[in-house]
Amino acid sequence: MHQFLLHNEEIRDTRDSLLSPGQVGFMNGWGVFSTLRVCNGVLFAFDRHYQRMVRDARLLRVPFDLSPEELEQRLLSLVQANNAFNSTLRVAVVRNKGGLFEAPQLRRDSELIAFTADLTDWGEGVNLAYQPFGRFSASPFAGMKVTSWAENLTWYEEAHERGFDEMILLNESGEVSECTSANIFIVREDLVLTPPLATSGCLPGVTRALLLEEICVPDLAIAERDITPSDLEEADQVFIASTTRDLLPVLSVERTPLNQDPAVMRVLRKAFCGYREKYLEARMESVPV
Repeated sequence: MHQFLLHNEEIRDTRDSLLSPGQVGFMNGWGVFSTLRVCNGVLFAFDRHYQRMVRDARLLRVPFDLSPEELEQRLLSLVQANNAFNSTLRVAVVRNKGGLFEAPQLRRDSELIAFTADLTDWGEGVNLAYQPFGRFSASPFAGMKVTSWAENLTWYEEAHERGFDEMILLNESGEVSECTSANIFIVREDLVLTPPLATSGCLPGVTRALLLEEICVPDLAIAERDITPSDLEEADQVFIASTTRDLLPVLSVERTPLNQDPAVMRVLRKAFCGYREKYLEARMESVPV
């Protein structure tokens, strides 16, 4: 984490004491968050991150009344304070009030917290393992990016203890849903497939949405489809996608090597990077002078 963070309207030092146990969202994981990529001072795909946070906050009853313009400008002030023009940015809106243990005299219904960190080198690919019953697709909260992240962190830590990079979370039907912090895709001939939001329980990742809605690759169709572990293991290529990783090949699952198709990955990455470059060019006016 870099030196400064954003706390509501203020840029503060990360060593400052700003929170208390009586703010119920911090004790109970009652909040929503998103992780953004800062590219040359631009918040990449900010509009999509904002829309998802607003949707999740409404479903979780987290007060969130900032306009996109207000939130973007506050986040950009943090980027400038940390000189973090190419970085990862985490932003959260956390509820303050509710339940039996609410602190007295809380002035705000929620807190805005954001911080930046250096980009991570994820290497050339990932090695995955399965986590049965990692997602419950029928839950009304399935697909929400909430600050109650302990299960994901536990599985991520367990993966590393077992010598893997990430977990593939299976839902109650034994189908592939996602990883703890990334969506998953398979390539089968001229199809690129990812588990559907409606039935898999996966998170509507921003990079996932861009691949489905914005990225056009000749002779490749990108779509949703139910995916089983056998589909994944027999695919021509498997990759994960997230804001922090972009598109990263899956090298093995449960120590069994998977097929690799460098040509498909090269084309997909080129198309995604091309989209990002056009987005950055269109938003350069947002960069602080």
